[in-house]
Amino acid sequence: MDRYQIADDVAISRIAYGMWRIAADPDTGPAHVQAKLEACLAQGVTTVDQADIYGNYAAEALLGAALGASPGLRDRIEIVTKCGIIAPVGRHSGARVKHYDTSAAHIAGSVEESLRAMQTDRIDLLLIHRPNPLMNPDETGRALDELVAAGKVRAVGVSNFRPYDVALLQDSMSSPLSVNQIEISLAALDPFTNGDLAYLQRSGMVPMAWSPLAGGALFAGVRPALIEALREMAEAKGTDIAAVAIAWLLVHPAGIVPVMGTNTLERIARLDDALAVELDTQDWFTLYAAALGHDVP
Repeated sequence: MDRYQIADDVAISRIAYGMWRIAADPDTGPAHVQAKLEACLAQGVTTVDQADIYGNYAAEALLGAALGASPGLRDRIEIVTKCGIIAPVGRHSGARVKHYDTSAAHIAGSVEESLRAMQTDRIDLLLIHRPNPLMNPDETGRALDELVAAGKVRAVGVSNFRPYDVALLQDSMSSPLSVNQIEISLAALDPFTNGDLAYLQRSGMVPMAWSPLAGGALFAGVRPALIEALREMAEAKGTDIAAVAIAWLLVHPAGIVPVMGTNTLERIARLDDALAVELDTQDWFTLYAAALGHDVP
């Protein structure tokens, strides 16, 4: 599987495994989590996506228990995690309201909590989870630079940032912001035309796509014309509609990295099916038009 270099000593896989639902799995034991990771690794999917808030602040520890029980597994994967959202649950149950915190103290403290929970000495890629209206870019940027300098974080980026949010933070940093994780799918088309992907291409940043299958909405029949187009194309290509929908993202020259989230081992074992699906320009626009609900102008 292809890999993208996001820092001098950090590369991520072409497809990432998203662990935001891991705490909802009936089996959260270390052996089952290890089985998920091994299923990913067998395909070349080496990058796993986490966040401090996932599973009400429990998901990172589930990954950590699996890593702690399997010496050597940590060195075979890249860990992406995020910080900056405070929800009144788990370790932040004392918060009065859900809010964002991108202060230096919170970022540093969150990283320490993540390192402890995941039983590791470094985070391969740390993302600021959401743009914060109260962010002090100088303070936030300095905190990220210091974590990189200390070796606790190997690369940094953002999530859900618009181009002007990225530029504001990057102007206050010496370390490059290497990734922006945003919603992109056949049900979330805005990044193709609102400048988000164009900015990332221009900046040399890697776009990671969260919810690349629209949280399952692509299979729910809410867009009948799109479902029909996907089914017809999947039948013609000898695959399923999920593989076609992911292949549609992979075609884009920005180098989109889909973050695939599932707890089913059978589905995890097929994360790379999309790599075998070839779509030409007219295939791409067939699906794009079906998602738009009309032909392009």
